[in-house]
Amino acid sequence: MLKKVNKDITKSYTLPGDFYSSESKFENVVDRIFVGSWQLICTKNSIKSINDTYVFEFIEDLIPEPLFLINQDDKFKCFSNVCTHRGNVLIDQKDKIKNHITCKYHGRKFNTCGKFVYMPETEGMQNFPTKEDDLMEFPVIAWRQFIFSSLTPLFKIQDVFSEIDSRIGWMPIEDFAYRKDLSKQYSIDANWALYCDNYLEGFHIPFVHEGLNQSLDYNNYETEIFQFHNLQIGIGNNKEECFDIPKEAGDYGKNIAAYYFWIYPNIMLNFYPWGLSINIVIPLSSKKTKIVFETYVWKEDKLNLGAGSDLNKVELEDEQIVQRVQKGVSSRFYQRGRFSPKMEKGVHHFHNLISHFLKK
Repeated sequence: MLKKVNKDITKSYTLPGDFYSSESKFENVVDRIFVGSWQLICTKNSIKSINDTYVFEFIEDLIPEPLFLINQDDKFKCFSNVCTHRGNVLIDQKDKIKNHITCKYHGRKFNTCGKFVYMPETEGMQNFPTKEDDLMEFPVIAWRQFIFSSLTPLFKIQDVFSEIDSRIGWMPIEDFAYRKDLSKQYSIDANWALYCDNYLEGFHIPFVHEGLNQSLDYNNYETEIFQFHNLQIGIGNNKEECFDIPKEAGDYGKNIAAYYFWIYPNIMLNFYPWGLSINIVIPLSSKKTKIVFETYVWKEDKLNLGAGSDLNKVELEDEQIVQRVQKGVSSRFYQRGRFSPKMEKGVHHFHNLISHFLKK
């Protein structure tokens, strides 16, 4: 049984070591945390025209629920990609729907709003059709150029984006250009939550990231806590490597080298003067995790400057330490630790959320 994490960080203990290595606890996390999570699905560029579809699995390799997005006059809808007759997958690949979505198994048809329209050989069927014959619809939120969806949302992600926009809404995020050549995937032998723990504090930076530490002012590193997300602010040592923040913004006059936004449970939006790096943390098992890096460039000439330069090096340094910690927390003699009230507020917040949703 997972003990409740104390909301008072000065008295609180971390999650126990076996949380990071137990398969039964991992299965509980999938059911109680990730099924209700919001996930980044694609960008608006992936589904530009009316009746274009985008086929996907909710969380590939973890929750392979077949779904599809459809553009309905620049409003996006998400539906189950499973025929309500006998369970055939309806759409195999990205396509444009002309009139109906037709199942290739027995010919059942649905309109572009997911409503049942027709199926042959239904004479004599009683109490048919019903709402159960329609495709199930799931919530969708479009923020700037990004589209998010959830199966059974645990919270309103639009509230998160309102907070983010209030902070960095002056950036033209919708115009940032995706760069496939700068986007990568990594696989590590460690629990997904350990990766998030490491991300959510700057405490380790002087000990693990020599290069990054030279760019950031460790003594003025800040962490701000919100209900379902948090923000770490990296103050830069060199003004030339920081954001040129407009006068109307709340952070005007500060030398900010990076805004690190984390959205519960596994999305990281890292804003640098050159643009945006998105990290999506995908659990594969209790001790294996995939991390997807997606890169969106705003100012090409700033790519190799400051806190946002050489992210691959920083990532490999993080992976090395997280994999070492995985071995340590798996020790039969490790129990749990304490939080630094100054430097580990983000980790404490994360552990509180996990404790809350696993207790429900």
